[in-house]
Amino acid sequence: MPRKPKYPNPDGVSKATLKMRLLKRLKCTTKFEKLVACEGAQLIAGVDEVGRGALFGPVVAGAVILDPEYRIKGLRDSKLLPKDRRDVLSERIKEHCVAWSVAAVDVARIDQLNIYHATRLAMTEAVLALQPQPDCLLIDAMKLDVPMKQKSIIHGDALSASIAAASIVAKVARDAMISAWDPVFPAYKLASNKGYRSPAHIKALNEFGPSPLHRQSFYPVWNATSPQEVLGFMLEEKELTELTEEDIVQVLAQSAND
Repeated sequence: MPRKPKYPNPDGVSKATLKMRLLKRLKCTTKFEKLVACEGAQLIAGVDEVGRGALFGPVVAGAVILDPEYRIKGLRDSKLLPKDRRDVLSERIKEHCVAWSVAAVDVARIDQLNIYHATRLAMTEAVLALQPQPDCLLIDAMKLDVPMKQKSIIHGDALSASIAAASIVAKVARDAMISAWDPVFPAYKLASNKGYRSPAHIKALNEFGPSPLHRQSFYPVWNATSPQEVLGFMLEEKELTELTEEDIVQVLAQSAND
């Protein structure tokens, strides 16, 4: 007897499209924040990551303690927001929250640790960078080794305002970092795909091979037919080759001072 699909799918659309449709139906509220506040929590931080599935560049985590007395309208999963709206919300979050931070774990650590542990490391660093420190964490489907009460929420960025805020801040920061590398590695169209898998990105990997900032532990990267030939682009633009991944990470620090 055939198994019933987990979710109704009468249109026969892809799993990714179906997932986005379902996420859009979820309501992002402060319900979870109110629940932990009733249990005594006062400084509640939402924590989320972006870039976990990307082929290029760091994984970035955000942590945000929202001001319960100030409502920021329009918070939801950053994947569901257009870029201009994300940018506006990111600035509003930074201006009106109690505290925010972002942390990036680079490609070398991702390949060394694996993406799961690199993601946990980025989240941990983002939480520890918050001032003041939170006494409770709301985290999108993850548990961290930190001495704070925490609640893991499946699809938390679509359900919790604090996690959504962290998702937005992290997404805007990472997008800026990856876009800054687009002139260095133009073949991969990083400004448009932000380092994620796309037909143009896969085609460039197969034609030119991976750059030093691709995740060598990810199958589409290590399976590329011409590894490292893309270094020719770097030699053509000497002034751009002087950039390091740390230079791009400084975008995060600069945005904190704006």
